[in-house]
Amino acid sequence: MKRIECIIRPYKLDEVKIALGEIGVTGMTVTDVRGSGRHRGHRESFRGADYVIDLPTKVKIEMIVRDEDVEEIIETVLAHAQTGEKGDGKIFVLPLDDAVRIRTGENGDDVL
Repeated sequence: MKRIECIIRPYKLDEVKIALGEIGVTGMTVTDVRGSGRHRGHRESFRGADYVIDLPTKVKIEMIVRDEDVEEIIETVLAHAQTGEKGDGKIFVLPLDDAVRIRTGENGDDVL
């Protein structure tokens, strides 16, 4: 099993969520987050005052998936979250040793 974390632009969430559902992703956790990478934010002007947005708002999608589904999920997120501009986000893939369903006590791939 793997844990996939995708940090994307908030307005891309619905598009990515629908596309993941179409390829069979049944579970995910979505969190509103703030942060920056190389981009380091940007300047905005509001009512004549300049503001530095150094920690832009993003959305983090977390999924626990089978090893064989990782590549298709990455391709789907890339196809639907990518704008080609700085700040599109990142995808992280982490190994996962085990998972346990609390209600039944099932573990491993049976949880998925």
